[in-house]
Amino acid sequence: MSALHFVYGLRLACNIALPGLPLWFGEDAFDVRIRLKEWRTLSWKSSEPADTFHANSFDPANDHPNLLVRMLPGGDYWGLFYGDSVRFAVERFGREVWADWPDGYTLEDACTYLVGPVMGLLLRLRGTVCLHSSAVALGDSAIALVGLAGVGKSTTAAAFACAGFPVLSDDVVALADKGGQILVQLGYPRVNLWPDSVRALFGSEDALPRITPTWDKRYIPLGQNGYRFAARPLPLGAIYILDRGEAVLNAPVVEEVSGKQAFIALVANTYVNYLLDQDMRRIEFELLGRVVPGIPVRRVLMPSEPSAIFDLCDAIEADAKQAMLSMPASATSGRG
Repeated sequence: MSALHFVYGLRLACNIALPGLPLWFGEDAFDVRIRLKEWRTLSWKSSEPADTFHANSFDPANDHPNLLVRMLPGGDYWGLFYGDSVRFAVERFGREVWADWPDGYTLEDACTYLVGPVMGLLLRLRGTVCLHSSAVALGDSAIALVGLAGVGKSTTAAAFACAGFPVLSDDVVALADKGGQILVQLGYPRVNLWPDSVRALFGSEDALPRITPTWDKRYIPLGQNGYRFAARPLPLGAIYILDRGEAVLNAPVVEEVSGKQAFIALVANTYVNYLLDQDMRRIEFELLGRVVPGIPVRRVLMPSEPSAIFDLCDAIEADAKQAMLSMPASATSGRG
């Protein structure tokens, strides 16, 4: 019997329930089947050569790539092979995922990949554009917080959560193109944080549980302990590009970004953009080409002092309310 989950707008049927995701009690129909620890029954011959599509930086301790992506023999599956011997096969139309991991590894460890880059690739294969972003609710709209790795997207979303704002998604923000609207889908109901961010927000890293027993990263469980998880997908209302810049600031600075500059910034901050083929890139360009003229995009220069995180949230909230108020209704709902 399958465990049914709902995430990123997709109904998942899993042979093992995924930690942190509530069970789905709707109809039995599903969009994606996920098979965990059933790799040996996957129908491809591992002895045949496979085409390498992407290899990232090498792990010097093991002398192999931290991530190797290959089209598996037969052309029906993308294979994602991680440096710690976790591996995934994603069906080329995004309808199926197989996963395997070594002895001593935990399901929670494997899910850090599954609900992030693996689901990001699967969504892209299904035609959904994703931002490398966090998203929080402001009234009846969502704002996306984008930026380079380590800039503080999740920390800012966590600060919004601490201030009582619902969170829609962390790390992967799936944009559902509904023609007249661009909706931010509900993601994994957690905000993941490194220990230094937990200390800055809560005073001690032990204030939050670990993601896995073997990793020091922590998480806020949305929908529990007063932290709100959004109740439904919301139209994208504004996008904030977080940037620490070079100047030492005492307060956040919010600047308007528009036109080509905004488009380039968003393309640079899409999710798993290192794995896009020509069709996926075309879909991305078409969607972002409609987002940029219709939805406010801002660059936020952030203070370096960690204690200023709530001032940053206040500045973003005030600007977003003003920006969305000044936009016509058709623009804030993502009309082209």
